[in-house]
Amino acid sequence: MAPTLIDLTHAVTTGMPVYPGDPEVALVPALTTATAGVNVLGLHLGSQSGTHVDAPYHVDVTWPTLDGLPLERFTGPAVVADLRGLEPRTAVTPQLLAAALALVTPGTVLLLATGWPRYWGTDHYLAHPYLTPAAAEAIVAAGVRTLGVDALSIDATPDPGPGDPAVAALLADLTDEHDEHGGAQQAEQSGLAAHRVLLGAPGGGVIAENLTDLTALLEAQAAGRPVEVSLFPLRLVAADGAPVRAVAKIA
Repeated sequence: MAPTLIDLTHAVTTGMPVYPGDPEVALVPALTTATAGVNVLGLHLGSQSGTHVDAPYHVDVTWPTLDGLPLERFTGPAVVADLRGLEPRTAVTPQLLAAALALVTPGTVLLLATGWPRYWGTDHYLAHPYLTPAAAEAIVAAGVRTLGVDALSIDATPDPGPGDPAVAALLADLTDEHDEHGGAQQAEQSGLAAHRVLLGAPGGGVIAENLTDLTALLEAQAAGRPVEVSLFPLRLVAADGAPVRAVAKIA
């Protein structure tokens, strides 16, 4: 059977979903054949836009930036954990990952299949399952340094509903924590505990988020077909992360 390549990347489009508070995405013609003889697209986006990877620097300024990580961190054999069917905002525990973690070895890319891509572009996309710190620690202990998820984040995403006084109070508290204790304290208080565990792994970890539907990879895994994944980012200097073209190869 010939190998199959599967694109796991959301298309980058104007107005695409972004993490609450991140820069909006806009693609606007900068030059056109009608006026300049060539077509050139102007891009406005954040380092965390669309399907992307996080480097350790994303949560701690003393940790490695994107260009400080080896290329090997962005590719490898994949194991997919089937987390489909979970309720919104379910906390993923080590027990829910046990079957997948039994299959990983150092260098494995662990992918979390939540089924949440079906909500892409809707408010419900923010209500994805998320890792507990204990689950993140179990992943690191298993030797995984590269983790991917088909959802907005590996941590819980707050609902930024307009006019919600609880959210407004939380944001005010986070601002106060930043002023008094610095960015690391803010990261912990804002629900990035799993990020800190994974990205702070010995040697530096990588997190890929906003992957598309992983069903085909689960089916290949069940059939005993090897799966490899590549998550190579743009080569941004001193960056916290970057968009990627995520591609899986099923042998």
